[in-house]
Amino acid sequence: MADMILQVNHLSKSFGSHEVLRDIDFTVSKGDVTSIIGASGSGKSTLLRCINLLEIPTSGEILYHGENVVGKGFNAPAYRSHVGMVFQSFNLFNNMTVLENCIVGQVKVLKRSREEAKAHAMQYLEKVGMTPYINAKPRQISGGQKQRVAIARALAMDPEVLLFDEPTSALDPEMVGEVLAVMKNLAQEGMTMLVVTHEMAFARDVSNHVVYMNQGVICEEGTPADVFGNPQRQETKDFLARFRSN
Repeated sequence: MADMILQVNHLSKSFGSHEVLRDIDFTVSKGDVTSIIGASGSGKSTLLRCINLLEIPTSGEILYHGENVVGKGFNAPAYRSHVGMVFQSFNLFNNMTVLENCIVGQVKVLKRSREEAKAHAMQYLEKVGMTPYINAKPRQISGGQKQRVAIARALAMDPEVLLFDEPTSALDPEMVGEVLAVMKNLAQEGMTMLVVTHEMAFARDVSNHVVYMNQGVICEEGTPADVFGNPQRQETKDFLARFRSN
């Protein structure tokens, strides 16, 4: 399949004797918006961290365009520049301005000139509605604004895939919408995205693929219509029923 970007095969991850992920298989193709849903502690964030090599899998392989990124001698920083990540807690540099946060990675990792990096950063800060705040430090802006900066920073690296680890869970409810709106626009523009989320409406309405995880395994996956409209497994039904009753 020519447009397949990532392929996860038999991925497992243990911390000591605790097995967090067990025999995970799935693929990400160009333009996919995959939402990973499930209860807290089901291994969703660990899966994302393995895909970005922030955690090294205990066994299995992660193929990026057919090349195993877990193999010896693989250039992890170069890979991460293609597979960007947006964190729950923003992970901005507090001593740098909004603009500088979006420039530094481009200069250090991609070796862009400062002028080119600044132009690129401004393009994406404008896209997420943050150009009025380019000289602000992270402590001077809201959580929703920080997350929009974090998205702009990730986009400025021109990633092929963007990973989102519960990007709205640290936000006040009134700020969730502004971040989801940015993500929805990216999805509509064809950005390939892998999103760990508790936002069921986003998973149902924006994704084209939904993965339900429970206790470290993939219980069920399919289109949103399949998973939300006609779940096959009792665990999936129970999980979705809890959200419907909230």
